[in-house]
Amino acid sequence: MKITGEMIIGQSSVWGTAGTVKAIDPAHNTELTPDFGLATEAEVDRACALAELAFDTYRETTLQQRAHFLETIATGILDLGPALIERAMVESGLPQARLEGERGRTVTQLRLFAKVVRDGHWLGVTLDAALPDRVPPRPDLRLRKIALGPVAVFGASNFPLAFSVAGGDTASALAAGCPVVVKAHGAHLGTSELVARVIQKAVADCALPEGVFSMLIGEGRKIGHDLVSHPAIKAVGFTGSRQGGLALVRAAAQRHEPIPVYAEMSSINPMFVLPAALAANAAGLAQGYVDSLTLGAGQFCTNPGLVIALDDESLQNFIDAASLALQAKAAATMLTPGIHKAYVEGVAKLSAIAGVTVQAQGQSRVGGCAAQAVLASCDGDTFLSTPALQDEIFGPASLVIRCRDAQQMLRIAQQVEGQLTVTVQALAADGGLATMLMPTLERKAGRILFNGFPTGVEVAHAMVHGGPFPSTSDSRTTSVGASAIDRFLRPVCYQAIPAALLPDALANDNPLHLARIVDGELHLPG
Repeated sequence: MKITGEMIIGQSSVWGTAGTVKAIDPAHNTELTPDFGLATEAEVDRACALAELAFDTYRETTLQQRAHFLETIATGILDLGPALIERAMVESGLPQARLEGERGRTVTQLRLFAKVVRDGHWLGVTLDAALPDRVPPRPDLRLRKIALGPVAVFGASNFPLAFSVAGGDTASALAAGCPVVVKAHGAHLGTSELVARVIQKAVADCALPEGVFSMLIGEGRKIGHDLVSHPAIKAVGFTGSRQGGLALVRAAAQRHEPIPVYAEMSSINPMFVLPAALAANAAGLAQGYVDSLTLGAGQFCTNPGLVIALDDESLQNFIDAASLALQAKAAATMLTPGIHKAYVEGVAKLSAIAGVTVQAQGQSRVGGCAAQAVLASCDGDTFLSTPALQDEIFGPASLVIRCRDAQQMLRIAQQVEGQLTVTVQALAADGGLATMLMPTLERKAGRILFNGFPTGVEVAHAMVHGGPFPSTSDSRTTSVGASAIDRFLRPVCYQAIPAALLPDALANDNPLHLARIVDGELHLPG
């Protein structure tokens, strides 16, 4: 499949007329061909208008039709073969194995949501029978969830496939019955076009309205504002910086009709290493931590940016072992020149803070967008008195905090901002301290994990990839896992509706064979 530089608007391939841009090879910091045309406001309007036109038809497709559509996209992505991986490698600097794994994750997400759609539990079907003899009488009441409307999705820089054009936001929105307008990320334009053409073809092959999917290319702030401000758009999915996410939140709030923005933004993912675990395995924990920190050049939203432990000999052993492991790590290519520049500036700012000591650096490399890993440390008092130490440094940099005692560790836990993850390394002997920390950790993070490392987000029904602000703009939701569909749904109650007008999900004979709540009791199909 040839990359043309065109946008996808419904079933049309459109050359943007607001200027051009090229993708970048970050390993060599050079431009790639072809040119990509940028969208005008008129082209944004066309994509959104098509989505609005498609909405009522698409949201009432059968569960089987919608599931088949998602599976068709998954198959189409696999059918792209090596061409997709090769282009993504050049545009991202990520290795082949990582991108092949990410392609597998993308396909798994689509197939997971196909299963979720078929199961129908997400509809939340609830029936309360009429009670005509009650005083006052109760009418027949039936509830199901329906799609919110067209969704704007913003591709992420650090996952060219799994959080991009056909990533989790798109998959969950399409599963909910929402048409999607994607803004492709400038870091992987060619990769985005290849995947967008797969979705465009799947729409046609499944005989769906053309407005079910469009992909636009444009300058980030301008097209972002135009998309979020368009009256046809009813929700937003975003993964990126705090600055970018909050800009979209503000734009959505200023509309005549405010809409929800589900933005995953900033997280430093603290790791609490408790005394018994640290004493038993300082070197092993240090190696696992450094491997997690430097994975993918540290460009994971779950990167462990803080280590919090009691200041004793075991912690020094951990720091020494982590320093040795870090010094052996080669510099790795970052995703874009802009991300690399921000990383270098962030490390310089961290290193200049009074009370912070740089413990070790990884190997350096001249040229391209190579990131040198950094390990720093400070004491608990410095961290508590320096808000800037909570700033995310997107890349392979991390800070070890030396706590004076358990009470200071708890104070630090209470002071850290909202996180996607919190990790605890603990043995049975650490049970008392772990018990003391847990209520605070539950308030601070969307996922708490013990005796592991936070990088790696499983695509599963129970996964939560979200958390309190500033990790996300809405702590009640997740962007990964089956529950991600809930972001793009709203409940509707049908009161005393004639049987002929009821949707199939609410019909008395349950033709969709759904699990339903009937008069407060769970009724399973069959």
